[in-house]
Order: sequence, then structure tokens, then C-alpha cells
Amino acid sequence: MDFEIREDRKPQGSRKLRAEREEYFRLVHQGYGNTEASRLVGVHPRTGREWRNGRTDPNRFRAPARPERAPSRLSAGSSRYLREDERIHIADRLREKAGVREIAAELGRSPSTVSREIHRNCHPVSGSYRPHAAQARADARRPRPKTGKIGQNRELRDFIQDHLDKKWSPEQICQALRDTFPERPEMHVAHETVYQALYVQGRGELRRELAGALRSGRARRKPHRQANCRQPRFATPMVMISDRPAEAGDRAVPGHWEGDLIIGKDNASAIGTLVERHTRYVMLLHLPNGRTAEHVRDALVETVQTLPAHLVRSLTWDQGSEMASHGSFTVATGVPVYFCDPASPWQRGSNENTNGLLRQYFPKGTDLSLHGPEHLAFVAAELNGRPRKTLGWETPAERLHKLIAA
Repeated sequence: MDFEIREDRKPQGSRKLRAEREEYFRLVHQGYGNTEASRLVGVHPRTGREWRNGRTDPNRFRAPARPERAPSRLSAGSSRYLREDERIHIADRLREKAGVREIAAELGRSPSTVSREIHRNCHPVSGSYRPHAAQARADARRPRPKTGKIGQNRELRDFIQDHLDKKWSPEQICQALRDTFPERPEMHVAHETVYQALYVQGRGELRRELAGALRSGRARRKPHRQANCRQPRFATPMVMISDRPAEAGDRAVPGHWEGDLIIGKDNASAIGTLVERHTRYVMLLHLPNGRTAEHVRDALVETVQTLPAHLVRSLTWDQGSEMASHGSFTVATGVPVYFCDPASPWQRGSNENTNGLLRQYFPKGTDLSLHGPEHLAFVAAELNGRPRKTLGWETPAERLHKLIAA
């Protein structure tokens, strides 16, 4: 360098750093990155980025033009993809033991482009690079859209379709594939691959009607939106969730439950849902006579009394009017009730998730009074028999049975 790095780092203006700018671009053209080149000339990396990328103000200093690449000795004409004559040149130079960077400089390409080409299109058995076969492989990969992994494997597609019919989620199906075919990676997919096969139009890898088997019931994705604020529905004295014991918050101790209602057509019918936080075990409340505070209280008391005392320690609910009789429920059972903050459904995350699962069996806009206690017990048993990722792929029924046996 023909200048010294400044001791005074105060702003110098656009013209007083001309020597530093020229040295910066000389270093960049030699292959230095922005951070290293900025350090060597004594400027902030952000200043280097502004020099390199230019400014929006036309009166500002613009980066000098990059020196032109040495013209390739091959045929003229730039392309995003390697041409066949370039692949022939790569093969010839590889036989001459030339290095990747040397070949890239002769082609006017990036060394990483040449390196990827050699590794991607070499012969799968011998490892030798054959230019015409490499061109054929590249041409075969180029057409779009491509057939996905599910569409290429009939056995994989049938397995996924069969389990979607059983109302398994894509993530549960993908875990079952790894458990069923541990030594066959061609049968392993990510759950996002299953969603893409269902949602992306034009692929046709899974039957379109199978999108209805998803728990959301939607045939297209719905963006997440912030929930609307809600006002408390009643103003009776409540014990808030902030006063709930710490053992309920970390799920370490069983016996803490979350509850809510799912509502039927015209708000005329409802089903109560209870979820145990530690095991995710589900119980459903039959409400044939309505969802008033007294009906919900009586159904809760009847259900809670069927459980061992050590498995019922607390109940968490939202501020719905159906829990107006929570005081008499606590007197009858000895189970305290804690209420969530307004517009905070994540404070009962297990119960909200379970309500979404139940909509597969009890769709919105239907009359829920048609479902008797036998059917509710069947649905709860089916949910409790599904493996859960959060339980290490055990089922809630298995986890609860271990607690009772212990």
C-alpha cells in the first residue's frame, strides 16, 4: 500500500478516501472478501459494502468498472448453464491433470461451477468424467416441473394414502415410514414433502380428495393471522393462570388438565374437551341438554370423579361463560380452576391442539347433539391411541397406563 491507515477514524467525506477506495477494489479483484479488504484499508465493512454495491444517489462515488475477464479460447456466447463444448474442454483438461481453478479460468467460469459439474455428472461407477454422458444427465435433470419423490415411488405413495385415510397427520406418517423401513432411505420423506404433494397444484402425487383428510380440512394453505382481541365474558372472581402452581406449567407432574368446548351448528350444541397436560390424554364431555354453566359443571363433576384423585390436581379454562359455576365445581371435587388471560389461547396449547384434532370427527357447522356418549368414547379412544411426537412417539393411553401402574 502507498498510504498509511488513518489513526483518526472520523468521517472524511466521499472524496478524502479515494486512495482507500482504490486499494479496497484492488483487493476485492484479487479475491479478498469485503470484511478482510475493509480491515486492510482501515474502513468499516459497511463502508466497503457501500463502495462495492454503489449508492442510489448518482452524485455519490461509484465503484470503478471491474476489469474484463480474459476471453475464453472456446466459442463465444455466454450461458447460465455449461455448454457441451465446455464439458468437452473440462474432460480434456482433466485427462491432462489440470486443476479445477485452472480449468475455470480458461472457461471464464467460477471454480465452484466446474467442481460441482465434475462431482455431479461423473460416471456413477468408475468416477470418470465423460462429457457427452454428462451433457445427457444435465439435459435430463433440467425439465420442469419434476416428478417428486412420492410420485416416483408407488409403494411410498400407497403407504401415505392409506394412513391419510386413517386420519394420521403427515408428521406421524413420516415417522412411521422411518420405523417401518429403517434400512430403505427411498421410503423416507419429510412431512413438508407430503404437504407439497397435497397442496401444490400440478403435481398430482396424491389424490386431491385426500386433502380433506387433513385435520384442517382445507385444500389449500391458510396464512397465520393474529387473533382478534376478546373481552372477558363474565366478571366473577377468578384465580388467574399466573397463580397456578409451577408444577402445572412445566408438565412434570401429571394431573393438571386443560378444558374447553367445541361448538356446533348455530351455537346450539357443544362437546366438552379435557386434556391432561403431562400425557395429552383426552376425555370428552357429553352435553345433551345444552352448554349452560350448570350443565358443564355437572358433566365435569361426573367425569372428574371417575379418575384417581392423584391424577386430578387442577383445571385450566378460558374465560367462557360456561365456567360461571367454577366455584361450586371446586367445592364438589376439590379441584381448583385457573383461568387464562383474555385472547391467550396458547396458555391452553394442548387443549387447543386437541380441539383441532376433534374437528376431523366433529366438523364445524354440524349438529353435535347427534353424537352420543358411546361415539364420544370411541373418538377419545382413537385419539388416545395415536402416537405423539411430543411423547417420544408413545400414545397418550400408553403413557397414562404407565402412570396408573406406577
